[in-house]
Amino acid sequence: MTTFNLPDLGEGLTEATLLSWLVDEGDTIEVDQPVAEVETAKSTLEVPSPYAGTVTQLHGAEGETMVVERPLISVDTGDAAAGPDAAAEPSAAQAPAAQPAGALDHREEERAGAAVPGDPDAAPAPETAGEGSGNVLIGYGTSGASGGRRRRRRRAAPPSAPSTTPSTTPATASPRERAPRVSSPLVRRLARDHAIPLSGLAGSGPDGLILRSDVLAAMETAGDRPATTAQQTSAASPAAAQAPRSAPAGLEVSDREPITGIRKAVATRLATSRREIPEATTWQDVDVTELLALRARLKEQAARTGEEAPSLLALIGRFVLAGLARHPELATRVDDREDGEQEIVHFDGVNLGFAAQTDTGLVVPVVRRAERLSARGLHQEVSRLVADARAGRLSGAELSGGTFTVNNYGVFGSDGATPIINHPEVAILGIGRILERPWAVDGELAVRSIATLTLTFDHRVCDGSTAGGFLNFVAACVEDPTSALANL
Repeated sequence: MTTFNLPDLGEGLTEATLLSWLVDEGDTIEVDQPVAEVETAKSTLEVPSPYAGTVTQLHGAEGETMVVERPLISVDTGDAAAGPDAAAEPSAAQAPAAQPAGALDHREEERAGAAVPGDPDAAPAPETAGEGSGNVLIGYGTSGASGGRRRRRRRAAPPSAPSTTPSTTPATASPRERAPRVSSPLVRRLARDHAIPLSGLAGSGPDGLILRSDVLAAMETAGDRPATTAQQTSAASPAAAQAPRSAPAGLEVSDREPITGIRKAVATRLATSRREIPEATTWQDVDVTELLALRARLKEQAARTGEEAPSLLALIGRFVLAGLARHPELATRVDDREDGEQEIVHFDGVNLGFAAQTDTGLVVPVVRRAERLSARGLHQEVSRLVADARAGRLSGAELSGGTFTVNNYGVFGSDGATPIINHPEVAILGIGRILERPWAVDGELAVRSIATLTLTFDHRVCDGSTAGGFLNFVAACVEDPTSALANL
């Protein structure tokens, strides 16, 4: 028997929430077959098995927090102990049956409303010869095109004692149905746990996409209320319930909400940032009147040519990248060496992160090698990442590896803020909302569009002169964008 541990999930992630098992004890599995679906602080993903054989034990219950390098499943590999390096071409007897034409994997069903087979004996989808599922985790996995992923296997019925009753003819398989389009597996599970039929919901997302808010609204209409993880754990295991703790005088505790998932990742990263980084903050008010005028001209030009005009965030991002080329200290990291000393690590290029608000919380998608993109190219990549973030389609790689972050908190109505550095980065630029204010122009008072730029930086990597020089450069580009873009 071989025990497979939850593999390294990358970027310092040490745990994941087990959303669902894709196999049962007693099932026969193949190399690279997905066995569990887990949610990390960054994304939802399937974990494929590096072994073939019979599942003897599932180490964990759905909803439980699983720890990296702790047991996930145990497999009886028999004589054919297949692992990640085994030459594993299935025999004719093991080869899966052909997938029905047009059938999609379970993620595509959720996102695109694909047909769901009604036949309970439907076979798993085949893989192209020589390809793996593409479910590659850090330090473990198989190669293959992303399109080679398997469909989720239906769980086999548990074995039962032989029956003396003659078997009846199986019922004819029900016709195919269209699966409702749902924004993420978590939303689908929420509906299932509270008996909300997705087929009866009218999604408020793009093209009828069912969002978490739609399920919550249906639950409220039905008089239901989602239980917290703590309540579910208590119901499942009464011994785990804790005695009530004290509350402020005169107040009763109405609920306790565990910090998990994305909220836990954000809390951990920001707490680490505050604890380890000696940060300092500098800010500057800038006149964005000319930048708004340039943006308006670009929109007019785009309307004539059919192209999409760069957003303000993309234009400012382009100026930020030019500033980082002049002050590369602000796009570095501080690493601990084995001898206990620290060193500043410089990079050839910039992975630009930007804060994006989603239904599940704040995430920071990363534009890789952003310095190679024009303002329009930067806008297209940011738009793609934002759309994928809000649809729950971002991979862990797209949420990691940043070297500098831009946070446009002005969209939430904030004039200014002191942003916390996205550890392990060393700086973050904040953009406040744009307001019309009286402003001195050529010795005369005028009404101009003004915003506040804020830079928080790690004082270990640079001093105020570097931070001030960077911020002043970006401000100068914003105030005279036409000249700045001509030189970029």
